[in-house]
Amino acid sequence: MCLYVIRHSVFAVRGQVADMNNKPTTNFPKIGFIILLVIITVFFLYILKPFFYAIFWAALLAGIFTPLQRLLNKKIKNPNLCAGATLVIILLCLIIPIGLLINLLVLEAIDIYGSIDSKGDAWISTLSAMLNSLKQNPLFAGFNIDQTFVLEKSQELLKAVTGYIVSHISDFTQNTIVIIIKFAAMLYILFYFLRDGERLLEAISNHMPVNKRYLNTFSHQFLSTAKAALKFTFVIGGIQGFLGGMIFYITGIERALIWGVIMLGLSILPAVGCSFVWVPAGIILLFLGHIWQGITILIFGAVVISSVDNLLRPVLLGRDTKMHALLIFLSTLGGIAVLGISGFVMGPIIAALFMASWKLFLEFHQEKQEEKAES
Repeated sequence: MCLYVIRHSVFAVRGQVADMNNKPTTNFPKIGFIILLVIITVFFLYILKPFFYAIFWAALLAGIFTPLQRLLNKKIKNPNLCAGATLVIILLCLIIPIGLLINLLVLEAIDIYGSIDSKGDAWISTLSAMLNSLKQNPLFAGFNIDQTFVLEKSQELLKAVTGYIVSHISDFTQNTIVIIIKFAAMLYILFYFLRDGERLLEAISNHMPVNKRYLNTFSHQFLSTAKAALKFTFVIGGIQGFLGGMIFYITGIERALIWGVIMLGLSILPAVGCSFVWVPAGIILLFLGHIWQGITILIFGAVVISSVDNLLRPVLLGRDTKMHALLIFLSTLGGIAVLGISGFVMGPIIAALFMASWKLFLEFHQEKQEEKAES
């Protein structure tokens, strides 16, 4: 009996030692696999980094034009032809017009740079003459304007503007090949997103260790916010650009169409975008003695042009994204500052996903509390 107890104890000890030895060996492969998975994922995202914006805009355009793709799919049964037809429509209706506007802005920027470079001294002389005339005006004589200080700061501002235009034009021309490659990659990706978008989403959701409900919420939030940002930016920008170009034409400002296009581009900056054009224009006209023109532009800009942005953007964009106007404003400006021109869409999207994440987290926590209460 004693021999049996001793033998049983020895076997028990050996079993415990074997379990202790087996635990690290069973956990180590899992930890190693997770580390390997993280490393491979990081490297995969790193090699995709140069095409991040191409993938982003392709996914965005594919999501926006999915209803058109489905409509065409009813008449065009071949998926390749259907995706190709949708891509052609996107090019003709959206991408090519935007490209022409950008080209117009670049040419105008080059023209402005040439004007600043060749007529800089003439501009300073005009400003000096304007300041002399203001000193003789009883209305401005009491302000004691320091002419030397104003001329020095104007020269510094002129040099800064010239340097900014030169640097950005040179960057744009030097990176033309890169821009063309990324644009071609975006079109190529867009074609496959249009053709296989739903299957790709299904495959991603099946291979992601996340509840499908959460992925559907994120994708819905992404598309709704992106659509709202694009839709109302172009709508508001188009209205403001038209109104600004119209008032410039009425008051006799040259290149009113170009300034309208510039205001359309600046409209992506909420609340303050177009004011970078019409406020200086009105003030300069006042200083040059064109009183009624300057007053007309300033009043029309403050009452009509600004009200389009201040009234429509928070109401329309906030209604679709269910975000407060202040959050829309901060996320748009922050997105542009951090991510460049694409930030006017990506900023609100990130803010919307942030809010959706915390909402899902609170719902998940509440569900866990209810399960504990029931058990």
